[in-house]
Amino acid sequence: MNTTTHLFIAILAFALPFSMRSSAADTPAKRRLLFTEYGKGPNRIVELDGDGKLVWEFKPPSTTVIFQALPNGNILFGYGGQPTGVREITSRGEKVFDYVSKSHQVFGCERLANGNTLVAEQEPCQAVEVNPKGEIVHVTPLTTNVKGFHLQVRNVHKLANGNILAAHEGEGAVREVDPQGKVVWEYTGVTNTGEAQRLANGNTLICCGTQKRLIEVTPDKQIVWEFSDKDAPDLNITWVSSLQQLKNGNLLIGNFMRGKEGQGAHAIEVTHDKEKRVVWKWDDHSLIKSLTTVRALRE
Repeated sequence: MNTTTHLFIAILAFALPFSMRSSAADTPAKRRLLFTEYGKGPNRIVELDGDGKLVWEFKPPSTTVIFQALPNGNILFGYGGQPTGVREITSRGEKVFDYVSKSHQVFGCERLANGNTLVAEQEPCQAVEVNPKGEIVHVTPLTTNVKGFHLQVRNVHKLANGNILAAHEGEGAVREVDPQGKVVWEYTGVTNTGEAQRLANGNTLICCGTQKRLIEVTPDKQIVWEFSDKDAPDLNITWVSSLQQLKNGNLLIGNFMRGKEGQGAHAIEVTHDKEKRVVWKWDDHSLIKSLTTVRALRE
């Protein structure tokens, strides 16, 4: 074996492990999903395994479009019938917490770090914090110009500074309010916004609903990143309804295909960078018609 051959083998042996690692890193992880189906299909909470097969489903007491997958495996969700409120169930449907609201309708909710639950109430439009016993410990008035209760507020999140970030779907606005309800920041001009999340850098990610886009805006309201139907025409992005920040830095987007069922992707994982590369999608139309909120579990 000559010197040139030895050199080639040495280079190949050195390069191969890096090539294999790069290939493995580029392979999208299988996603175990939990989502709410709503629209033409039945209203239900559905869990899929990593291969996209249905492993569990739960029928909520009334209309449910928003939920939170808790670290202990339980599920927290709002239900918008009569009565209306927020319920926590185990991963197999056993009720462990139930707050019945005196408002007209509840969809949005969040379990807080202190064990309390934040509830987005509609008419009156307010964020109510309740303890594990279901007792109200604080009420924050929320601002919206929408009079009909059904679209006043969707998801709410308590920020590190103690303020609340609320998505007002009917008005197409996202507002940050202090504990007394004073508006300290807002972004308007979006449509059917059901979710907004504050990033560690101070920017805000906003689901722009039927504008068919997800945007990142700075505190001074400049759009610095955007993913829309124009970036991936084959996905049939119809209504950007939910958002999850994944551990790998990517974003999981829920695509509510109301009125355009049957083609495209229900859930989309996209890189949160200039490339906006779609690395994974779920699009089983034989299983569901449309979803509102989707979460990757174990994230």
